[in-house]
Amino acid sequence: MTHAEDAPGSSDLVVVANRLPLGIDEDGGWQRSPGGLVTALEPTLRAREGAWVGWPGRPDVEAEPFDDDGLAIRPVAISADEVAEYYEGFANATLWPLYHDVVVTPHFERSWWEAYRQVNERFADAAARSAAQGATVWVQDYQLQLVPHLLRERRPDLHIGFFLHIPFPPPELFAQLPWRDAVVEGLLGADVIGFQTAGGAGNFRRVATRLTDAEADPGTGPETSADHLTAPDGRSVSVAAYPISVDAPQLDEMARDPETAERAEALRHELGDPRTVLLGVDRLDYTKGIDVRLQAFAEALRDGKLDAGETVLVQVATPSRERVEHYAEMRDKIELSVGRINGEYASIGRPVIHYVHQGVPREELVSFYRCADVMLVTPYRDGMNLVAKEYVASRSDGGGALVLSEFTGAADELGDGAYLVNPHDIHAVGDAIVAAASQDPEEARRRMGLLHAQVLEHDVERWAARFLEALGVSS
Repeated sequence: MTHAEDAPGSSDLVVVANRLPLGIDEDGGWQRSPGGLVTALEPTLRAREGAWVGWPGRPDVEAEPFDDDGLAIRPVAISADEVAEYYEGFANATLWPLYHDVVVTPHFERSWWEAYRQVNERFADAAARSAAQGATVWVQDYQLQLVPHLLRERRPDLHIGFFLHIPFPPPELFAQLPWRDAVVEGLLGADVIGFQTAGGAGNFRRVATRLTDAEADPGTGPETSADHLTAPDGRSVSVAAYPISVDAPQLDEMARDPETAERAEALRHELGDPRTVLLGVDRLDYTKGIDVRLQAFAEALRDGKLDAGETVLVQVATPSRERVEHYAEMRDKIELSVGRINGEYASIGRPVIHYVHQGVPREELVSFYRCADVMLVTPYRDGMNLVAKEYVASRSDGGGALVLSEFTGAADELGDGAYLVNPHDIHAVGDAIVAAASQDPEEARRRMGLLHAQVLEHDVERWAARFLEALGVSS
């Protein structure tokens, strides 16, 4: 890394996201923050000497901008109070539950909204300083929905895109938000607005035409079924689905490594060499339906459809937002359920549920995927769910099965090979788990072959290229 003076207006391509691809550690140094978004966008940004605007992950830190091997890092400072109100408050206790079908009740606090607005203005200022004349700026996700409009006010010369990684709710739910008009106005500042599914894009079009003077202008774009809105200022705004994916080739390569296969076998032995290994991997979030699969698993054991002596469920629950009240309550509920089910069905030295409340390294996670006979993905609502795609990308061996909630974006793409379930129907979830666990090998290969081909073809690099092409950026 080489430090550089902030050179306003020097980058032709700018990504604006809540977090930077690098973060400040406890010792004050910079460390990489790997993730799907970074994997998809970093090569393109570096090739074009682009910039990434975001928060370095530690509150009350004024970090200087610097260049990292062709990538301009532009930190945005956020105070501890703003983390509490903008991020934990408005983003994750107001917008997150509202956009996920009000699984829990959203909180509407004016002070949180004010913090959200102020932080969005700061991000817009940083993006405006970083972008060259006529540059392309791609804004990411629900934390920054006001940025497109704020940025257009500051820099009308820019090409602006926005992508929402979570679901966009139907008008009847979105209407609950007291600041709904301002959020829609914020999004309409973009030239291209992307959603995970056609349903999310349709919800936004209905909201925009209902709450603003925007007018629908149906049109069709390549592969996107893109519709266009005429914004109140007369601009044409493209609204379309761009389903995000994973770095499938890398996962496939990791899964084929002999060391991964050996570790998967070792994991199975550590679990007691059961006939069937079920796996759940989730952030500890109330939208993920962890409680659903636990209850369905318990009922299948109770009814004798699964044998407690031959079946093991591994649930990895990565810590998430534990300072938010709903998350602490949910953790207690899940851990109580795990204890009860083990208490009733486990034997000495052989628990039926292995519960892991910690992060798992990526290499280890791929070994878990290779080990698991059935992957359980049962959210009440999810924009996409990349765990489902990671599992599929890791199963080039043709084994395994995917039980998938129909209320995930992934269900639109993986429905032909997955066992689709309604997570609100516990009995149906249990039946799907039993069916997936007992499928014959030929059926398993057929289903997983369809899924694997789909994910390998539609990987995260293709997702990024399609969106940037819509913004006029060639690959």
